[in-house]
Amino acid sequence: MIFKKYSEIKKSLNEGKISSLELCDLYIKRIEDLDTKIGAFLYLKKSEILERASESDKRRKEGKKLSEFDGIPIGIKDNICIEGERVSCGSKILENFVSPYNATVIEKLLAKGFVLFPGLNMDEFAMGSSTENSAFGITKNPFDISRIPGGSSGGSAAAVASSMLPISLGSDTGGSIRQPASLCGIFGFKPSYGRVSRYGLVAYASSLDQIGPFSNDMDGIIDLTEVLSGKDIHDSTSASEQPFAAKNISETDLSKTTVGIMANEGAEWDKEILDRFNETVEYLKSKGAKIKELDFGVHAYSIPVYYIIATAECSSNLSRFDGIRFGYRVENPKKLEDLYVESRSQGFGAEVKRRILLGTFSLSSGYYDAYYGQAQKARVLIKRSYAAMFKEVDFILQPTSPTTAFKIGEKTKDPVQMYKADILTTSVNLAGLPAISIPAGLDSNKLPIGLQLSANKFEESKLLSFAKEISKFEKLEINLPENIA
Repeated sequence: MIFKKYSEIKKSLNEGKISSLELCDLYIKRIEDLDTKIGAFLYLKKSEILERASESDKRRKEGKKLSEFDGIPIGIKDNICIEGERVSCGSKILENFVSPYNATVIEKLLAKGFVLFPGLNMDEFAMGSSTENSAFGITKNPFDISRIPGGSSGGSAAAVASSMLPISLGSDTGGSIRQPASLCGIFGFKPSYGRVSRYGLVAYASSLDQIGPFSNDMDGIIDLTEVLSGKDIHDSTSASEQPFAAKNISETDLSKTTVGIMANEGAEWDKEILDRFNETVEYLKSKGAKIKELDFGVHAYSIPVYYIIATAECSSNLSRFDGIRFGYRVENPKKLEDLYVESRSQGFGAEVKRRILLGTFSLSSGYYDAYYGQAQKARVLIKRSYAAMFKEVDFILQPTSPTTAFKIGEKTKDPVQMYKADILTTSVNLAGLPAISIPAGLDSNKLPIGLQLSANKFEESKLLSFAKEISKFEKLEINLPENIA
């Protein structure tokens, strides 16, 4: 059962072929057997999970089920607050912090009866592209445990890819859902900025962060997007747009669809990724879709623009972790200044310190206009570029990542190379657009390839309909690994 797609599990649960208790127990056993190899979970509260599953079964038996999702297990990234649960963000500085409240997305999941599996590993404070930056251990790729699963939501992706869960939640600031989804061979979706409430998501970069789902099929993405979306009074950045509804998903007529691709690109992509991308383009052409080459010139600056804006915002957001109010505090400081300096020096990891320093520098007197100010101007140009492109095309198709999963430790000594892993994903966050990574088969090393589809802001229904249509293409299918080396 645990190797089935999300849609099959949901159907079996609703038809009474399996109970939530039986299902959650199967997943717990899978986690206990496998996670010593993968490292997707930071902790697992078995008794609490089984108690919630039993409560779901009782509701169904009494005819009081909360929704069609009542009893379905879902993983939660460790930067999303759950009342009474630890939320560490993969950082020593929050190692013993217990959340006093629920994030809005958690409230929505509980209202529908989902069974939460919290504590999925991540790069510290979501700063990373490989889940090597967690203070509590590295998460490994289920397709090759010598390789990274992507980041920062590596635990959320690896748990679904290895059939330890059918669905999970992650957060995406510059590609942190789409990139690990690509490298782990599953579906990962970043909604439009403001589509899903950020209340209760521990902030990295507030103008870029967005919560979104992972799933082993498109139905999981569609269902979770409906459950999670909507205006939230607790989040002033959440949008007043009509919430996404699964009923609006329809068949896409490819013969009436225009798909944009990057002109004169592909030189830095792995050859097999480029080949699979070109195969998909030819498939779309064969179905009557119009392919239009687009000028992504200004997008060449998306990586420096992203890393100036994101680090500036992280410098501000992480100032609250000071050793005074909550979180890690150094013992026996000699003076107040030592308390601040040593608590932060010992509590934060190397990558977080690097980004705080970068952000503080770009916001400092004499450099603000030259760096942060210029980055914000370039961000406007990127937004305008997308607006112009979506007047000509319905969707944009790209690889999600220029490479497949790289070896653990391969890029940790070269931050610039690590940052370039996000070269195809960051511009979407800068513009606040929706984008999804869908599995596109395996390369010759049996490593997953992902393709990224993006659309104009708040066009989730249109985008997910198109993604569901493309995922029918036989080479865009990956069998989940049942036996992991």
